Amino acid sequence: MNNYPKRKSNRLKEYDYSQYGYYFITICTKGKECLFGRVVDGEMRLNEMGCIADEEIRNIPNHYDDVSVDAYVVMPNHVHLIIHITERINPFPTKTRGIPNIIGKYKAGVTRAVGKGFIPSASPKPIKLWQVSYHDHIIRNKKVYQKIYEYIKSNPLKWEEDCHNPINFKTNIRRR
Repeated sequence: MNNYPKRKSNRLKEYDYSQYGYYFITICTKGKECLFGRVVDGEMRLNEMGCIADEEIRNIPNHYDDVSVDAYVVMPNHVHLIIHITERINPFPTKTRGIPNIIGKYKAGVTRAVGKGFIPSASPKPIKLWQVSYHDHIIRNKKVYQKIYEYIKSNPLKWEEDCHNPINFKTNIRRR
């Protein structure tokens, strides 16, 4: 048995993350390393890994009949998405389309594709591309949805002030 401390979940207890609704998701790379490209003059310029991350987001609806991605942006070291789970096509409850499953499959798909293109096949260790968890916010009304939608669309323009920008890490230390 290991002696590692147990991670505290940041998910809402008793909330069904497979139910109808809109979800704002942020997924960061491990160590917030800038792997997906760079922002130039307020425009995100994806590199090969960034293109893979982008393609995998566009593929999410292909895996689920009742899930769409309303907005997203791939940034140098994180992605933002608005995921919409629509009314169930299948009347029987299923956890396989829930946010944890969708994000898990997304992260695995990007990692697998990146591994095929960038890591020698003889490499004994799997690559660690992502932070362990992700941030989520349940969008509860149109006003909040619109604010988040605009935030996502303007994220590259505001990269200089972004808390995920490595230049800003030192100034983002939380005071106790």
